[in-house]
Amino acid sequence: MNLWLRLLWLLLTTPFRPRLHPLGQASQLAFRVWPHDLDTSLHMNNGRYWSLMDLGRTDLMLRTGLWRAVLRHRWVPVVNAGAIRFRRELRLFQPITLETRILCWGEGWLVMQHRILRKSRDGGTIVAASALVRAALYDRQEKSFVPVARLMAEIGITAESPAPTAEVAAFLAAEDAMRLAGAAAA
Repeated sequence: MNLWLRLLWLLLTTPFRPRLHPLGQASQLAFRVWPHDLDTSLHMNNGRYWSLMDLGRTDLMLRTGLWRAVLRHRWVPVVNAGAIRFRRELRLFQPITLETRILCWGEGWLVMQHRILRKSRDGGTIVAASALVRAALYDRQEKSFVPVARLMAEIGITAESPAPTAEVAAFLAAEDAMRLAGAAAA
């Protein structure tokens, strides 16, 4: 991760921020576009979006309390798949908000939505980018992904996954098609 100062700031401020319920609340992090976030077109580099989204998932893990189980069991967070849609460019010094929420899950993975928001000239909110990621926790000792029921139990939650939206179903179907195509080519 090339965002060490932002990560350090996140870790230092987390104890002073309210705890989140992972199924009903979104993480919201405020950032500003700095010179090192820019590409040669002088707007935020498309790779930087993904790096900021790492911080959103980290914040969600910290503020739901899941980080304790991750450290205790030495689980490793991984992203299996991702899709992003860029809608508006982000310019130097522009303030933005990263919103991260859990949408649904399967036996061994979660689908999360990231939205990068900015203010419009009239004070409204504009979605600058929206991404879906399929993420999981990997247990190196067991050499398998941690069942979602187990990780939810670690934070005291028993719930069934909400039904995937049409957008999430399309994302998961595309990922399955890519996985099968890759297996056939190997």
